[in-house]
Amino acid sequence: MFCPNCGKAEQQENTYCRQCGKFLPDFNKLKRRETTPEEHLKANAFLNLLTAIVSLTLAISLYYFFLGKNDTPIIIYLTAGFLTAMFAWQVQTFWRTLLLKKQIAKPKRSEENKPEELKAVPTNELLNEADLSDNVPASIAEYTTKNLKEKVSRSS
Repeated sequence: MFCPNCGKAEQQENTYCRQCGKFLPDFNKLKRRETTPEEHLKANAFLNLLTAIVSLTLAISLYYFFLGKNDTPIIIYLTAGFLTAMFAWQVQTFWRTLLLKKQIAKPKRSEENKPEELKAVPTNELLNEADLSDNVPASIAEYTTKNLKEKVSRSS
């Protein structure tokens, strides 16, 4: 192993570099735990719901404090409208995430429950074996010499 800091060779993992003193972890043991798709969907659903609640709360508070006042800048209404649209987007994303979680949770169809046209069948039951008895291999020079002309010798 080489030290990533100074480049000295022949180092041991989980020790310190003999030249610069930098700790050298064993990179083969630092494997991350893989996250399942269900965990990703759960985290996405939570974040979608949280974002929807925050955006709706902010939109309602903007409308409550500024609606009907004569000196309210137009940007306040635009921001409240944008937050309302963001709420709608997050709600539909949350709904789609729940539908996807439900679809992933469904048990997979076994081979017995599949329709007849989707069952696995060995290929040799469907197709005949190829007949290669009359197959003639192509010549390497078959189509390469047709454009050559006879060479004319010149006399000097």
